[in-house]
Amino acid sequence: MRLPLFQVDAFTSRVFGGNPAAVCPLDAWLPDADLQAIALENNLSETAFFVREADGFRLRWFTPTTEVDLCGHATLAAAWVLFNRWEVGLERVEFASRSGPLVVTQEADGWLAMDFPARPPSPCLAPAGLAEALGAAPRETFASRDLVAVFDSEEQVRALRPDMAKLAALDTFAVVPTAPGRDSDFVSRFFAPRAGVPEDPVTGSAHCSLVPYWAKRLGRTSLVAKQVSARGGELRCEERGSRVRIAGQAALYLEGFITW
Repeated sequence: MRLPLFQVDAFTSRVFGGNPAAVCPLDAWLPDADLQAIALENNLSETAFFVREADGFRLRWFTPTTEVDLCGHATLAAAWVLFNRWEVGLERVEFASRSGPLVVTQEADGWLAMDFPARPPSPCLAPAGLAEALGAAPRETFASRDLVAVFDSEEQVRALRPDMAKLAALDTFAVVPTAPGRDSDFVSRFFAPRAGVPEDPVTGSAHCSLVPYWAKRLGRTSLVAKQVSARGGELRCEERGSRVRIAGQAALYLEGFITW
């Protein structure tokens, strides 16, 4: 078997920045076991697969260990591949997904804007062991798909050195520390060891919860966000009620073929 494969760095304008995602266009769906095996072999936080359907494209995402219901950077990467390699000249794509329809459009300045569902987080008690797992106690916590841990400063978020085994023992998909930014509206990091992703460099899906939280807290709908991982990335965000707009850039690192 021979399948095309692309690796795209998302939420960055340069190779070796942002969050790398693998993208594998398919003519038809392979068995789930094969999709998972490809994602494990790629050994990136996400591998995106898409297939053309009657009304557009269907998109699925796999970490090295599991399929997930939403992924931002791999959606951005898949759209880049469609716009620049698969359907050159296309300016808008609508993906069918487990999280409903996801639209990505090309902007005049080269950024790609994604329309995603909002997931406003609700206040919650910090789970037992969170402070020990993160290495610091957040000021407050909120729950959606992820556990959002709010700190007072960007420096605190950057300084976190979490214990991944202890984080994996918590009953949550991921832990997302966040704080006001020095030269952005807010910053974040993303830890999901239970899903095979110790730290994700830039996480679009987490902003489905972060954007509603920070829009309400700051009293503004348009926000600039930075994820302060080692690779780092920048996102332009907008709160739109039941939806959020998340925009980023992307850079192609690799294109080739899978053979087996």
